[in-house]
Amino acid sequence: MAKAITDQEVIMAKVGVIFSGCGVYDGSEIHEAVITLLALNRAGAEVVNMAPDMEQAVVNHLTGETVEGASRNVLEESARIVRGEISDIATVSAADLDALFIPGGFGAAKNLCDFAFKGPDCEVHPEVARLIREIVAAKKPLAAVCIAPALVAKVLGTDNGPQVTIGTDEDTAGAVSSMGATHVSCPVNEFVIDKENKIITSPAYMLASSISEAAEGIEKTVDALMEMLAK
Repeated sequence: MAKAITDQEVIMAKVGVIFSGCGVYDGSEIHEAVITLLALNRAGAEVVNMAPDMEQAVVNHLTGETVEGASRNVLEESARIVRGEISDIATVSAADLDALFIPGGFGAAKNLCDFAFKGPDCEVHPEVARLIREIVAAKKPLAAVCIAPALVAKVLGTDNGPQVTIGTDEDTAGAVSSMGATHVSCPVNEFVIDKENKIITSPAYMLASSISEAAEGIEKTVDALMEMLAK
């Protein structure tokens, strides 16, 4: 006789979150990261935190100036946000996850890729690119907010032609489009869904002027991600 499944035995969706350090100017945007983690937790997801094991330049967040000669490890810095519960992205595959989420911050454009320096000619960290390709190939949902959709565009633009948003900034939107993606203008409190590729994106602090504005779009993005997982 088959055993009845109790609520405690239901397996939660595993959502990977890629971090890029700790702090808006040289890592993950902390508000975006924490809002994402909170929304995923409230939605009942099991979060798998990860980041590249690499060195990053350091920015003094009080002055906004680069600290000459200083570096910090992206994985170690990201661990600050998630209370130490994090893995090297090189050890994670799409088979370990049901979905993937990438918060923004300059670290997404400096550490996960070099879009901040090279624009459309950027290169994406090989392990980040690998996992994005694996997730999309497996038809699993992917969400990205703030500037992170730019690296998604770089990885998938040529082969998948994804629809993404970074908000309304014309120069950044033009760079995204030049990488093979279709940019869709979007207000801060909304999101864009590419149904074919199962990609959800939202502007967050590309447009937000407050944490509450950033939260509205991110929370809706998480809701859309969880709905996509339920189908």
